[in-house]
Amino acid sequence: MIVRNVNEVIGTEHEVKTDTWLSRRVLLEKDGMGFSFHETVIFPGTETHIHYQNHLEAVWCVEGDGEIETVADGKKYALGPGVVYALNENDEHWLRGGKKPLRVICVFNPPLTGFEVHDEKGVYPLESTAA
Repeated sequence: MIVRNVNEVIGTEHEVKTDTWLSRRVLLEKDGMGFSFHETVIFPGTETHIHYQNHLEAVWCVEGDGEIETVADGKKYALGPGVVYALNENDEHWLRGGKKPLRVICVFNPPLTGFEVHDEKGVYPLESTAA
């Protein structure tokens, strides 16, 4: 059994920060669950281009506000507590922070190693620490 507190990740190499978000990667590929599990905060007033070509992601918004806009059709969806969205077709999108920090819980498949950041195309590389 794996039991962790997100506070154990704070200040470690698995708390990854960019100009637009902060991600606390709690369960990772090395844990052998087949997915990874993260708490992420999207900073207010920011915009992040994302296109996960190598991963599927499900996101549960638990606090704050924001918006997601799909690139293919320009549809915009308001984000706030209780909203869940799933990038089930590797949907290219813009993720925007609102007036308050947007705190979300994310699941990735395949799991992340814990060090990934978006490249210039908004993609997380497909990495593996498995032997």
